[in-house]
Amino acid sequence: MDRHEFSKKTIEILNRIRDQKPLIHHITNFVVMNSTANVTLAIGASPIMAHAHEEVDVISTFSRALNLNIGTISPYWLDSMLIAGKVAGERGIPIILDPVGSGATPLRTEAAKRILSELPVTVIRGNASEILSLFTNENKIRIRGVDSLEKADTVRDGATRLAKELKKIIAITGEVDFITDGERDIEVHNGNPMLAVVTGTGCSATTAISCFCSVEKDPLVASACALGYYGLAGEEAALSACGPGSFQTALYDTLYNMAEETIMEKLKIKPVK
Repeated sequence: MDRHEFSKKTIEILNRIRDQKPLIHHITNFVVMNSTANVTLAIGASPIMAHAHEEVDVISTFSRALNLNIGTISPYWLDSMLIAGKVAGERGIPIILDPVGSGATPLRTEAAKRILSELPVTVIRGNASEILSLFTNENKIRIRGVDSLEKADTVRDGATRLAKELKKIIAITGEVDFITDGERDIEVHNGNPMLAVVTGTGCSATTAISCFCSVEKDPLVASACALGYYGLAGEEAALSACGPGSFQTALYDTLYNMAEETIMEKLKIKPVK
């Protein structure tokens, strides 16, 4: 697929989301529940935020994607993720993992690795340091908060090998997003620095991937199109924003209102040769 074909595919997936309004089950962190629910709605899907052991299995039976986010992980929430994920796996529902802060503490790193070992995760989306922590045995990852201090280029080869070994999609987000299934590599060149000054924008990018994967059979293409669309929305929102608060509002509006002509003209997704 070339840039033009990715743009057309993005529009096609968006139209399917808005026609079908798939239910996206989030087991996510306290910090971003409101914003990720709003992003889900703006894209055109339906969010449900549920983590109680007594209901997550039931909700997974009628959801179209499962979004797992370890940003405020606890043993209880990890068990919720495993319960829901096993049902999702049995039903062929895509599971998208956001290993927030993996590598920063043993709890987060071990939770992410346990999810990967016990569940058929479809897509892993994180920054370079978070992804690096998943395939290193040495505690040498440099983390500041949950932001990456690694260059994505330093982990691309490792991510490609890991994706091929695990048979999963890995999406590394940064100045240039890199998505791989171990065989096919894609870059996304959309985005804006304002995305880094509003909390939860990375988690919302994972939400976008979940929405796109809920209606698209190829999770690599779905992930690339989702990140391109989300990054472009950030670019367009920044044009009218005067600071982080107005940017967040503009981001929701742009995700909801973006014209097809804007996608065709400005989306920058390309395969890596």
